[in-house]
Amino acid sequence: MTIAQLTEDRTVEGVYAVSRKQRLRTRNGAPYLALELVDPSGRIEARVWQDVELLDARFAEGDAVRVLGRVERFRDGLQLAVHTLEPAADVDPATMAPAMRRDADELRGFLEFLTAELSHPGLRATVERVLADRDLGAVPATLDGHHSYAGGLLEHTVGVATLGRETAQLHPRLRTDLLVAAALLHDVGRTLELGRGPVFRQTEEGRLLGHIHLGLRLIEERAAALEPDVRAELLHAVASHHDLRAARTAEAAVLYHANQLDAVAATRPVPTP
Repeated sequence: MTIAQLTEDRTVEGVYAVSRKQRLRTRNGAPYLALELVDPSGRIEARVWQDVELLDARFAEGDAVRVLGRVERFRDGLQLAVHTLEPAADVDPATMAPAMRRDADELRGFLEFLTAELSHPGLRATVERVLADRDLGAVPATLDGHHSYAGGLLEHTVGVATLGRETAQLHPRLRTDLLVAAALLHDVGRTLELGRGPVFRQTEEGRLLGHIHLGLRLIEERAAALEPDVRAELLHAVASHHDLRAARTAEAAVLYHANQLDAVAATRPVPTP
């Protein structure tokens, strides 16, 4: 049974991946395991209250496991009380990460279209070289914020670049190629910052340097076709996309707002009909 199908007061048997595992203690000092279980349909909190020593030794964070348990309501959400679990050695945990709901091939087509639309030869060549071996569909855009699922980076990148393109059509004074190229590359450092799913644990470089620094390094390494002034403006827009006060060009400021808008549109709750 998938996580999206789980309902309260139901006994469940299914295969999930462990995206988080913590060993904690109750107020009375008894050990328990606090887990987050995921599959392509979503995620759920889980707890192991019984046989903690036995079950703890069976799996690690990032493993795929077969779980038998019961769904309970806890505060404002559902929680799975695990009765027993065992390793699912025949399942690749990376395939169990929560996935985007949009079609990946369609999004890759949009990415290629936006890249091909760049009329500046140096910017188009730079974007193509940077993205050539970067799989945006493999990692999230953030770990616990917007687009926090496998492929979230691809979805977010297409969203921000599309917003930038549409804004430039409304305001012809903006340099469309610079804005769209910066949008297409603004989060590419995530592909170096984050490891494989379902945990997407930060790499050592990612932990120390962060996605912006890693993205700037990628761009610099592959921007030989760019004039120095254009390269500097592209790097500046990417470097300041989380800091509006640092933006020194209109394109950098628009990229900041497009990034924020796409994040809010993806996460802010909306009333149900």
